Amino acid sequence: MRACLITLLLASTPWMVSAQSPAAVAPTAASATVLSDRSSTEEVSVRLLSAARSVQPGQTLLLGLEQRIAPHWHTYWRNPGDSGQPTSLQWTLPEGAQASDILWPTPQRFDVGPITNYGYENQTVLLTELKLPASLKPGTTVQLQAEATWLVCRESCIPQQATLALQLPVAAQSTASGDAAVLDAARKALPTAAPMPVQATLQNQDLLIRWPVDGSKTSPPDPDKTLFLPQDWGRIQHAAKPQLSQADGQWQLRMPVGEQPARAGQTMDGLLLIGTQAWSVSAKVDGVAGAATRSPSAGTDTAASGDPALGSAASLSLWAAVGLALVGGLILNLMPCVFPVLAIKALSFLHGDSREHRRQGLAYTAGVLVAFGALVAVLLVLRGAGASVGWGFQFHSPLFVLLLAWLMFVLGLSLAGLVQMGAGLAGIGQGLASRGGLVGSFFTGVLATVVATPCTAPFMGAAMAYALAQPALELLAVFMALGLGLALPYLLLACWPALQRRMPRPGRWMDVLKQALAFPMFGAAIWLVWVLAQQAGPQGVLLALSGMGLIALALWARGISRNAGRGGQWAGGLTALVSVAGALALLPMVAPDAGASPAAAADAAHAGEEPYSPERLAELRAQGKPVFVNLTAAWCITCLVNERVALSTPEVKAAFQTHGITYLKGDWTRQDPRITELLKQHGRSGVPLYLFFPAGSGDEAQVLPQLLTPGIVTSALEGSSS
Repeated sequence: MRACLITLLLASTPWMVSAQSPAAVAPTAASATVLSDRSSTEEVSVRLLSAARSVQPGQTLLLGLEQRIAPHWHTYWRNPGDSGQPTSLQWTLPEGAQASDILWPTPQRFDVGPITNYGYENQTVLLTELKLPASLKPGTTVQLQAEATWLVCRESCIPQQATLALQLPVAAQSTASGDAAVLDAARKALPTAAPMPVQATLQNQDLLIRWPVDGSKTSPPDPDKTLFLPQDWGRIQHAAKPQLSQADGQWQLRMPVGEQPARAGQTMDGLLLIGTQAWSVSAKVDGVAGAATRSPSAGTDTAASGDPALGSAASLSLWAAVGLALVGGLILNLMPCVFPVLAIKALSFLHGDSREHRRQGLAYTAGVLVAFGALVAVLLVLRGAGASVGWGFQFHSPLFVLLLAWLMFVLGLSLAGLVQMGAGLAGIGQGLASRGGLVGSFFTGVLATVVATPCTAPFMGAAMAYALAQPALELLAVFMALGLGLALPYLLLACWPALQRRMPRPGRWMDVLKQALAFPMFGAAIWLVWVLAQQAGPQGVLLALSGMGLIALALWARGISRNAGRGGQWAGGLTALVSVAGALALLPMVAPDAGASPAAAADAAHAGEEPYSPERLAELRAQGKPVFVNLTAAWCITCLVNERVALSTPEVKAAFQTHGITYLKGDWTRQDPRITELLKQHGRSGVPLYLFFPAGSGDEAQVLPQLLTPGIVTSALEGSSS
């Protein structure tokens, strides 16, 4: 029991470390023993600039962080918009020196589908004013050090960090540096205070920014180039297009309020952009805002519109994400892709003593946690390479699907007793099942993790979306919680003899059950071959079945030659070796089929079903039509179960027809960046995701639970029309 408690404490260690020191995990752009004034990554080159080559005591020194950004990438303003993170500077300064906040230049607005961000591309200089102490002595040297942290994004985002330093001699008189002109130009380009009075008014669910028609001393503003960018996040819906109008001698810019609208009496700070001119605005807010609602264009959803426990991934804390992941991992044990493995392993408790059971439980838990740790490592490598990944990302690879289908086929043969794979219940082999089956238990945990990844349990969606947007240690903490939840039932059974005593007595039923559990494995293999057909077409199916035949031949030859003479053993071993080599030779031939997914094509042919595309969804929403969006994948068992028991029932189909609902189906079997983007907008990292847009273009999407029944779907449809 003590060993089990130690395991639980060790598994929780990353969460505690992460909660205590989140800043310690930020990736660094450069790590050098000697500090420099510059650093570079493939995406961003940074340099610390000073307006003076030498400084004098008491001087106010202008500094700048210059960012040279690779084409098509961007960094972020102080309010990044719908996503992102602003650049920050952490200074280490001489005693008595004081640095100002960053003086932010005018940002650009980036619209990527329904997501809007504010930031910088190509090149920018972020200024800081530094007040040096009057106690500095001429002839000494001042060292200024800045820890710069930024997020650079294209389709994916990469957090980066660099430590930069300047050494400046102290003299009786300051002398300008070669960068003084660059910094002076950057200061002159900063937004200036608006020359006219600007009013901010809350009106129901809108924020109105007003200024006199002739107050700006400019030509009439272009509606497409007139924006208000609030300094604080959540004041407006960033992706919503502002509406410019003129009334009573004033220009009026109307924008829907965001998730954190300003209250009456608060000061609204921001930038008013009119053409190429940027005015700094600080206005006291009057009026009253209604409850903030979010349009589909904003790409967000509320907790009340789906699983109440989920909430928005953006609003989760680390501990909330860890808790949701732990519960989601527990529920994964009940999924059809995991339960057979757990049931097979539980049979081991009918033999042996309690000490051996505890050791097997710890080995199984270690296998689960190591597998999840390896999954995190792969995710970090792919994320660092700029790939967009989510839960179950490996099932986008036809090669992975093929190998897993073969594994399920071999395990089915072993459980059915058709081949002998050793004493380990996971079928790992006699060598791996040595030392009392500990290695077999470890690899059973690895197997449970592998077969769990196509499943998505309730509570997992928000936790996974949160984790995939975090630095490495937070990502590891959430995935370790998910793994611990997956391993917890078996670990408790192993460490709690009272639970073991409630299991039925050993008997012939064990062999029958073990053989019966072979059929879920065969079913999983058949399903995976079907998934492969969606990804690699008929050739993928041919390769999968050919490999299964070769593997079966290898196992048969090895089995019948085991007790033969030397010649028979040599012939059987050679046949097995050649068969396995033949199966491995098929792997390079597996490739995604360039044609359309057969499942998607079949779905499109059904009346009332259309393939999902952002353009089609936007077209239907602009017309005010109700839309139901189903994001699914052939390898997602939860998705397939929901479609069979809920979405394909006559009751739900009749409800779609009665309410005039267009059914859009997004197939994520093969990586589709458009579906990935929609998942991210709603705080999810994987499928399934079910969205219902009621009639009326201004309504937000209702997110349905991840486990559906016909009643849940029809209630959502009927509730919107009542």
